[in-house]
Amino acid sequence: MDLHGSFHVYDTTLRDGAQQEGLNLTVADKLSIAKQLDGLGVGYIEGGWPGANPKDTEFFRRAREELDLRHARLAAFGATRRAGVRAADDPLVRALRDSGAGVVTLVAKSHDRHVELALRTTLEENLAMVRDTVTHLREEGQTVFLDAEHFFDGYRANRAYALEVLRTAAEAGAEVVALCDTNGGMLPDWVSDVVLDVIETTGARVGIHAHNDSGCAVANSLAAVAAGASHVQGCINGYGERTGNADLVTVVANLELKLDRNVLPQGLLREATRIAHAVAEVTNVPPASRQPYVGTSAFAHKAGLHASAIKVDPDLYQHLDPLVVGNDMRLLVSDMAGRASIELKGRELGYDLSDDRELVTRVTDRVKAMEQRGYTFEAADASFELLLAEEVEGARPSYFDVESWRVITETRTDGEAISEATVKLRSEGVRYVVTGEGNGPVNALDAALREAIGQAFPEVAKFELIDYKVRILDQGHGTDAITRVLIETTDGESSWVTVGVGANVIEASWGALVDGLTFGLRRHHR
Repeated sequence: MDLHGSFHVYDTTLRDGAQQEGLNLTVADKLSIAKQLDGLGVGYIEGGWPGANPKDTEFFRRAREELDLRHARLAAFGATRRAGVRAADDPLVRALRDSGAGVVTLVAKSHDRHVELALRTTLEENLAMVRDTVTHLREEGQTVFLDAEHFFDGYRANRAYALEVLRTAAEAGAEVVALCDTNGGMLPDWVSDVVLDVIETTGARVGIHAHNDSGCAVANSLAAVAAGASHVQGCINGYGERTGNADLVTVVANLELKLDRNVLPQGLLREATRIAHAVAEVTNVPPASRQPYVGTSAFAHKAGLHASAIKVDPDLYQHLDPLVVGNDMRLLVSDMAGRASIELKGRELGYDLSDDRELVTRVTDRVKAMEQRGYTFEAADASFELLLAEEVEGARPSYFDVESWRVITETRTDGEAISEATVKLRSEGVRYVVTGEGNGPVNALDAALREAIGQAFPEVAKFELIDYKVRILDQGHGTDAITRVLIETTDGESSWVTVGVGANVIEASWGALVDGLTFGLRRHHR
């Protein structure tokens, strides 16, 4: 089945998604993301606007040498020629020709007021700009798509002119006319009505480009497809300016899994979770845990009632099998947990608790009591695994015994504050007394603790603290409030989260640090 011909999945992460506040992609980042998107099986990857900025020009130059795309075609984004200039003579149109991209996506004004106020030209000249640019690029052998900017608002203001822009582009050879909800204010029923009218009136092949300002980008994309659109644009993870573009993974998953539309090469949807998270690593934008289908919480269950039902049949509280998008079901342990939650979580961690009702009850009661004191285990699986191991095996996993620890902070003559921590502990029959420095008390404690343990267990050198979160639990108490700390640690291959609670941030941090190193050593010594 030729998916490029029958249905277009078009990703614009590298261009429109990169306009998200705080998201800055290097050329190397864009090349890396393009490879990931190709692994998902999207049909088209919009690489950027060559000629408009040096970074995008460099991307297309390097893409010709470094990208070996198996599924996707690279698209260059640009604008119709300037008013009063032939397309063949416009330097930005020339950059599109020279980009090496087989596909060009042209943005064109379809709202009459934008033509007159933004382009400062006539409606007739705007049509000529569309016709001339599309015709010229087609004659140069490139496939042309047209993004009709502000189309839905333009359609409401002047339906006849908005449709004439599309008709002009299609007659000049544009393969697709994508209707852009540039301001993101449309609702699904409105989109459906407009798409139906466009197809009936112009006969053009229609696409949809939706922004999420009304919270309806995915729904609007699906409504457009239901009305006859066969080209859908979006960004992985819903990146994009303001509130973002349509989340392409959510759109595609809904089309494939809910509407039985084959829009990706067979089997590649199973890569969605891995790829969504891999792209998040490149962009350095933390993945949204509640993102549909691929978020870490997308198939997470916390309430005991849910867990009891899932124990009988997982489908009772899940809309589909998470494996079809490469995700997994997670059982969250919290003060809402019942016996079924603990039993299922134990099975997930390799413990069969089904025949030990007393143990399950003991663990359940202990979890609820600790969460009453401020602990949280739904976000700290590693600490829960240590607790469960202690209850099942009769003793807490231990690779060192701490005698004492202390930390001081001093301000030096240059005004810089330095923290110094001293840790005394025994490990493998040897007593260690180690002092470590850091830019804060927790950093100093971490340095001293890992140096001490590392003398007995060298693999600790690979452990690294990668995330640190502090929450004040009873804010009304002011500076004497209970503090909870979550620490994420990695060994370079995977990561784990531990929790500590204390009367101050240093005490809470110490508990999370000790759990983090203990869990890591347990993983390496199983």
